[in-house]
Formats: sequence, structure tokens, C-alpha cells
Amino acid sequence: QVQLVESGGGLVQPGGSLRLSCAASGSIFSINLMAWYRQAPGKERELVAIVTGDNSTIYADSAKGRFTISRDNAMNTLYLQMNSLKPEDTAVYYCNMRVVSRVSTVGHYWGQGTQVTVSS
Repeated sequence: QVQLVESGGGLVQPGGSLRLSCAASGSIFSINLMAWYRQAPGKERELVAIVTGDNSTIYADSAKGRFTISRDNAMNTLYLQMNSLKPEDTAVYYCNMRVVSRVSTVGHYWGQGTQVTVSS
């Protein structure tokens, strides 16, 4: 089994910054896809950013130019640096990873979610 543990959420003023982390542990051989999603109250979960195994990145339009997704393969950890935060960025942020286990099974795993609130 694989567990994802998120950290780094909180309350920040508009224009401020936060850095989210997501650490994976368990039966991991490789992680070829890592992503951040978010879900605001009353809305569906939406993709924020993806980083592939070769460090290619894709961002939602709402995140371009303000957010940076990155990964530390040695630590099986995913990051999301969020700058110039806006009230509309308020949501629960979830990490997601596509993991190849040591016994060659493939699974998609979610973190528990971390609340980000942008408010003055």
C-alpha cells in the first residue's frame, strides 16, 4: 500500500504565498505522474498542475505564472509553490500520484487534502 501525506496549507492574505508538500511512502518502485487538484466549496474537483517523470509540467490556466509544481524523486515528494494568491484560490488541495509498486502493480493514490484559505 501507498500513503500520501500533505502539509503546508493555511490562511494567507491576498498576494501572499504558500508551499504545499505531499510525501509518499509505502511500496513504491517509481512514481511516473504527480499532480495537484483542488476543490472549492460547492464546486467539482479540478486539476491545478501535473509533473511527469521527466519533469514536464502542465498547468491550469488559473495557475499559470503564479504556481510552480516540482518533485523530489529521491524523497518521493511533490511540491506546489503558490504565489500571488487570490481569494478564488481558496479550496482544499489534494495531491495525486500514479505509483508503480515493488511488485509491479500500478495504482492512483490521493492525499488527505489540505485547506488553503486566501482572505484578508
